[in-house]
Amino acid sequence: MERCQVLRRQIKTIHDLASVARGRRIELGLTQAELASRSRVSRDWVNSFERGKRTVEISLVFRLLDALEIGVEAADARDVNDTPDGPPDLDAFLDGYYR
Repeated sequence: MERCQVLRRQIKTIHDLASVARGRRIELGLTQAELASRSRVSRDWVNSFERGKRTVEISLVFRLLDALEIGVEAADARDVNDTPDGPPDLDAFLDGYYR
């Protein structure tokens, strides 16, 4: 898999995580079906996750993130100040990759 730039961002909700994963999938030029195959999940599951379904199984989320080469790290929330609050702007996130 080619090396792509993944921005560091604070994840506060499943929607934030899904936004990052979807952006990475698109950046890599993968369809939902291709990502599903790499992650050993169904395309429907990928679709549900990308829509921010709140009941996704965490082990499957880690499988998907691994297929996208996205790492996860924990930090003291009091030390994380560089990401604005509010929902992520996926369009702005993706625009940076298409310029």
